[in-house]
Amino acid sequence: MMTSDNHMLNKKDLRKVFWRSLPMEFSWHYERQMHMGFEYMISSGLRKIYKNDPDGLRESLQRNLEFFNCTAHITPFIGGVTLAMEEENEKSNDFDVSSISAVKAALMGPLSGLGDSLILGTLRVLAVGIGASIAIKGNVLGAILFLLIFNIPTFILRYYTAMKGYELGASYITKIQESGAMRVFMLAAGILGVMVIGGMINNLVVATTPLKIGTGSGATKIQEVLDGILPGILPLGFTGIYYYLLKKKVNVIWLIIGTAIFGIICAEFGILTVNS
Repeated sequence: MMTSDNHMLNKKDLRKVFWRSLPMEFSWHYERQMHMGFEYMISSGLRKIYKNDPDGLRESLQRNLEFFNCTAHITPFIGGVTLAMEEENEKSNDFDVSSISAVKAALMGPLSGLGDSLILGTLRVLAVGIGASIAIKGNVLGAILFLLIFNIPTFILRYYTAMKGYELGASYITKIQESGAMRVFMLAAGILGVMVIGGMINNLVVATTPLKIGTGSGATKIQEVLDGILPGILPLGFTGIYYYLLKKKVNVIWLIIGTAIFGIICAEFGILTVNS
């Protein structure tokens, strides 16, 4: 299928996605996390898809530099799907490019949960357990076994997810586009993406207040009042402030410095705490 005249990429191109996925996390940073690694992974495919469209290539490269974070070993699947959608965008004049970002956001959360649980939480622990039990006796075979047990399955996974991601994307994106279901698909992907982001906010952004109204045993805890209104309202509020400031192009370095100063002041005066 991937060598069909209907598709721009072949197995050789997708093998590049596999190889380029290996340094995925080398450029990880706090603002957009793995976005440069993802861009590098699919950039050779994008250049082939838009080889006759310099403006389209420039737009696609800029589009795929948005925030990205997922278990590295599964990212070739998202890369394959993204390339299939970029290919459809190049072929079709009425393709909604915002669907590319929506699908990426929708896939990141579920695949991260699956990958973190199976690869990092299970396979890696198993490999460490076997390797360490042998290495502790002074046998170098322990280190070798660890590398083999962990890397062989993950390399195979990277390779086949790159192939299958593009294959599935190339098969179904065209059908969805032709059937007119892309709008519904985009809405579902957007809802799922918002749910994933909401869950991440509640789990990763931690802020509570120990402040009370009144004194003694009858004092009302402000945090309990806030939780009664909406659990996680403080993390959501702070995230909204950062989102607003980022839209206003406030430099991330200033946000980090401001957060540190604000945190020190709030901790010193007992306004906020990171302990639930």
